Amino acid sequence: MEDPFDSERASLPRHMIENSMFEEEPDVVDLAKDSTAFPEFPALDPDEVVYEPRSSRLLVRGLGENDLDDEEEDYESSARLLGMSFMNRSSARSPSASPYIRQAPPRSCSRPSARMLVVGVFILVLVTSMAMVLYFLPGCTFTKAGCPKANSSTPMELVYPNSTNGELFPWNELRLPASVRPVNYDLSLTPNLTSMTFTGRTIINMIIQHDTKRIVLHSSELNIIKATFQVGEGKSVEVKVLEYKPWQQIAVSFPEDLKAGQVCVLTLDYAANLSHTYDGLYNSSYNDKTGAKRVLAATQFEPQAARKAFPCFDEPAFKATFLVRITREPEYITLSNMPKAKTTTLPSGLLEDEFEQTSVNMSTYLVAFIVANFTSVTRNVSKTLVSVYSVPEKKEHTHYALDTASRLLQFYNTLFEIDYPLRKLDLVAIPDFLAGAMENWGLITFRETSLLVRNQSSSLDKQLIANVVAHELAHQWFGNLVTMRWWNDLWLNEGFATYWQYTSLMTEFPQLYLDNVFLEERFKAMAKDSLNSSHPVSVSAQVTTPEQVSEMFDSITYEKGASLLLMLSSTLPDGQFRKGLINYLNKYNGSNTVTDDLWNSITQAQVLPQQESVSDMMRTWTLQKGFPLVTVSRKGGEVTLTQEPFLLSADNATYTSSLWHIPVTYVNDSCSSAPSCRQMFTLRNKTATLKVSESVKWLKLNYMNTGFYIVHYGDEGWAALIDALKTDVNTLTPHDRASLIHNIFSLSRLGHVSFRQVLSLLDYTTNETETAPLTEALSQLSSVYRLLDKRQELGLVARMKAYILGHFGPLMDSQDWGEQESVSSQELRSALLEMACSLGRQNCTEQATALYEQWTNSNQTNRIPGDLQRVVFSVAALSDAGWLSLLDTYRHTIDDSEKRKILQALASTQDPRHIVWILSEGLEGGIIHTQELPLVISTVSDRFAGHLFVWDFVKESWDRIIEKFPVGSYPIQSIIKSTTSQFSTQTHLEEVQGFFSRLKERGSQMCSVQEALETIRLNQHWMDRNLATLRQWL
Repeated sequence: MEDPFDSERASLPRHMIENSMFEEEPDVVDLAKDSTAFPEFPALDPDEVVYEPRSSRLLVRGLGENDLDDEEEDYESSARLLGMSFMNRSSARSPSASPYIRQAPPRSCSRPSARMLVVGVFILVLVTSMAMVLYFLPGCTFTKAGCPKANSSTPMELVYPNSTNGELFPWNELRLPASVRPVNYDLSLTPNLTSMTFTGRTIINMIIQHDTKRIVLHSSELNIIKATFQVGEGKSVEVKVLEYKPWQQIAVSFPEDLKAGQVCVLTLDYAANLSHTYDGLYNSSYNDKTGAKRVLAATQFEPQAARKAFPCFDEPAFKATFLVRITREPEYITLSNMPKAKTTTLPSGLLEDEFEQTSVNMSTYLVAFIVANFTSVTRNVSKTLVSVYSVPEKKEHTHYALDTASRLLQFYNTLFEIDYPLRKLDLVAIPDFLAGAMENWGLITFRETSLLVRNQSSSLDKQLIANVVAHELAHQWFGNLVTMRWWNDLWLNEGFATYWQYTSLMTEFPQLYLDNVFLEERFKAMAKDSLNSSHPVSVSAQVTTPEQVSEMFDSITYEKGASLLLMLSSTLPDGQFRKGLINYLNKYNGSNTVTDDLWNSITQAQVLPQQESVSDMMRTWTLQKGFPLVTVSRKGGEVTLTQEPFLLSADNATYTSSLWHIPVTYVNDSCSSAPSCRQMFTLRNKTATLKVSESVKWLKLNYMNTGFYIVHYGDEGWAALIDALKTDVNTLTPHDRASLIHNIFSLSRLGHVSFRQVLSLLDYTTNETETAPLTEALSQLSSVYRLLDKRQELGLVARMKAYILGHFGPLMDSQDWGEQESVSSQELRSALLEMACSLGRQNCTEQATALYEQWTNSNQTNRIPGDLQRVVFSVAALSDAGWLSLLDTYRHTIDDSEKRKILQALASTQDPRHIVWILSEGLEGGIIHTQELPLVISTVSDRFAGHLFVWDFVKESWDRIIEKFPVGSYPIQSIIKSTTSQFSTQTHLEEVQGFFSRLKERGSQMCSVQEALETIRLNQHWMDRNLATLRQWL
């Protein structure tokens, strides 16, 4: 593997060149006029200075050949190019208008004299002659000393921003220099849970990689009190720390070079407030069974918040070991990545817990520590002590997670042939936690709803817990043991963890039916990836700003990444995929990787000599956004396959000539459901032909939907498949039937099939009984229904309701309301009855009301089946008395799964007073924790009564919302999508566009904003194309 530290700098991100209004503009100092800023540089004569703007932030100029560090020399040519790019960016910007050049005072215009004209012509001829001479001379920088050497080797000096104290900050990139490499951190922290502050000392042992006069690292919202520095065995001396807050960086400069190979120690004492958001070292609280408020401190460092808890080199490639000490009051416990080594009583009466030094090198985002009053259940698994921690009141809800984690740990140890490397594995439920969970090595943190469940809860509730636990345990190998080099390859962490969460559970817990969930997630990833605002799985190195990094945590990185791995594993010969991954884990154990490292490892494991290179195939999937549409046309026994990008929005399309290497799988009417029926053909070119028997009646491509592409069969092909399903619904597997439903709705959105053809396919569903195709049909129809409802097409809304109930009403009415064991049956029942009750089907609402009354009259001892709780609570919340009763239950229940469903029911209210209250309470974070605000907003948006109100709420509360959730983060993405995705008018498009354009650095540049605007336009186009058809055919 290429050493990530070989290059001193990352490339300057494109956004810094293209956006001169990016955040805060650093002050620029004219070094030619103020050489005192760098006393080691000799004063320059102004005649020697050549200004070349590099970007909106940087200037470069020629200096003497020895004036720069080695680490800057490689950037001379790129600095010139960037300068030219900036100058040529807009013809409207005159060089004289540069903010970096002094402007001459304005003067009135006058007619030149004849003498002046003669002088002017003479000067022009002279200048032209000199220019011609210079042209034929070797390029050089002229000074009073002449032309000592060619320009190509003249180093260029970069102008740096000012730090907080007015001095020059010695670095000018968002990415850190690689001249220093941390080896070990010694961290001591003292959180005060009364004052909500903490103090800390960080001792960083480091090695100098390249000669340098500076050490630059990260720090955010930390008050550095004192800093000392020691080289080798020399004396420790106090040093000045400079800070540049816009980039969350601090630096120490030195008059002499630190030499490559030297070992140094930087010690930093600091103080800070505990964070009041959900990242860094933050405070949390909960009420115990007596109603008393309890406080705790926890961490969330991914992606870039370790710097809020301790100064550090906060990039994934800067791996090191960590020794952690935490001082606490006696009534608390502390947890960190490693087992506790010892506890010391301090003279103050406080206790200091010291943890073992990490036995593995870790990225800073994986460090974690907790100070709380938690209890645990434990179990030994092989050489690892597995523990699940919770607040004391919920200890009985931890057992399922312990069983699941123990079993999956053994599974992964065997599967990857590398044992989990730490002696303990803690899973901790945090009352206030924004993400679903976080894979900190040895100390995995979770939302309570993602870890805790009663033993008697439904299998559907347990499916969620198993899903999250499986994902986070997979990270202990993919992400922790082997880590992506930079966030642009985040999918190497999250795509793998998502893939293995489903694959491991389908193997170890088949009764949970995760294959249906995985199929649904693949469909969702396609919905996002069909937009022009999507991005490649492995993006370019322009992921630099915190907002850009945060936006990488999306369904492309997670679900599309997992989908591509499924497609690859389904394509390769038996054993090659696993063998390649074991090679990858062993080769890069403890290191950082890029996507090509993965493909090369799998390619090297290939077993068939004529097999296509995995790298060649998969680079077509990871380096470009989107996915292909494969169109099938047939003449007798000759089948022509054509590929093109499946792009819903043709406006400003950026990849019209893209090609993928597509592993096309297919079955036909002679053999269509068994895995042995599957045949495969690789489509590498725009068009290819395959041969089939002329007796074949129909083809179904993308067997079991394991490929990440959509298929269009043409009118004749669709008609043949529809006839086959009407004749025998089981002629295709349930996943293939769901795939057909998904594909035809997608093609309708694209305009390739009419909605009449969509309805023709759905005719077969009156005989459908399987979960996957029925839930996909209900989901697609629900989307259309909600669009029509929000558009107030009341006649069509009534007809769509009648259509849905006509097709699925008998199946809805046949559902029983008692306990069911099968997860698949629970998923189907839940989808059917939620649709039935939301449409006001009397049989459904009466049954739900009766079940709720039995529950309340029995003091909640007559249990409502877990998969029915949300629909029952939502019906109850329609009445004022029911809503208030549910709110009281929400305040007091300790069943986290039940609590979440009650919250969704409360947010589904049609009462404006309740809508106002629940949105305000979610933002305030009192009874409803602020972490639940995105869920509240999403639920309110689904209903007609709330969708306009919640959009106004988001606009009015935007500044407060981004105080709670970082710009670009997944909660912000969710809020934008849920509040705008059902708009379909020009008025709403202009309103959304206007609102976000005014935000500027507060959110206007987010990809999720572009996605929202694109979705509204697509909704408009779909309505324009299909309203007439809907009126005719419904």
